[in-house]
Amino acid sequence: MRKELLWLFLVLMMSCQKVSKETKALTVESKEATKYPITKTDAEWRAQLTDVEYYVLRKAATENAFTSELLNNKEKGTYVCAGCDTPLFRSEHKYKSGTGWPSFDREIEGNVAYTVDYKIGYARTEEHCATCGGHLGHVFNDGPIATTGKRHCINGVALNFVPDPK
Repeated sequence: MRKELLWLFLVLMMSCQKVSKETKALTVESKEATKYPITKTDAEWRAQLTDVEYYVLRKAATENAFTSELLNNKEKGTYVCAGCDTPLFRSEHKYKSGTGWPSFDREIEGNVAYTVDYKIGYARTEEHCATCGGHLGHVFNDGPIATTGKRHCINGVALNFVPDPK
């Protein structure tokens, strides 16, 4: 009986691994196949963006924690995509998460797209600008419970800030 259970366990583990690999492949393919309203060549993005903006927005890098000039910004306004100026987050939804990256409890609906990435070995929900596909960061379910429960952990270099008119 124990031998049969061991075989059953091994078969289940191998089938789960196969499903996981297939899911990864589908996620990467669907992300790459997505057409965004603003598309540019790699050379055009390199010419438009600073080096760090390019690596975060176009290569899905992560800026160092606690380095963003926007981390402690308390002005009222809108955070827009550094690649295409699409409005992404409002200042009233920004909060201090203590993680070292600007954090928001919600996005401007329709302006942020989501995919799943497995870059660090497990599934995370990756956020992109819905207009140009630029990598913004990730969203987690450990945000303020009093509002949405979401923490949009965003690379500050992926954003520009537009203050509200006085």
